Amino acid sequence: MGSVNKAILVGNLGRDAEMRFTTGGTGVATVSLATTDVYNDRDGQKREDTQWHRIVIWGKMAESLQPYLTKGKQIYVEGKIQTSEWTDKEGKQVKTTEIRADRIVLLGSGGGGGGERGERTARPQRDRYAPAGAAAGGGDETHDDMGPLDAPNDDDIPF
Repeated sequence: MGSVNKAILVGNLGRDAEMRFTTGGTGVATVSLATTDVYNDRDGQKREDTQWHRIVIWGKMAESLQPYLTKGKQIYVEGKIQTSEWTDKEGKQVKTTEIRADRIVLLGSGGGGGGERGERTARPQRDRYAPAGAAAGGGDETHDDMGPLDAPNDDDIPF
């Protein structure tokens, strides 16, 4: 059996998107996304646990969404978890975990931007049978061997 690396998050942006370009001209946007879990502790007191996630968006999707990714905006993100290690300028080992976005949906609350009904969606533009990361830019894409699923018909139902 294969493996799955999939993250799904809904949260609010902590700052406006930061847009950069690689030396090859590929757009890369990064945002900080806050997800908050609300629960009651043992004493019945309401508590909140906020986690911050670094989201990286590549290519045309980054360029088209960047103006709408503003502080406070609520978004839905699908992507894969990536961990990177490097040595910084001071010679210290640094390790970071981020979500490489494959799909982003702008939800209606907070921040600016937004389209009709306050929603806007973006997916990497790709051919119907292209590998999953083909249009997202960057390297080390994983490939989705399964094409799109067709709707079941009456012959597929076992009863």
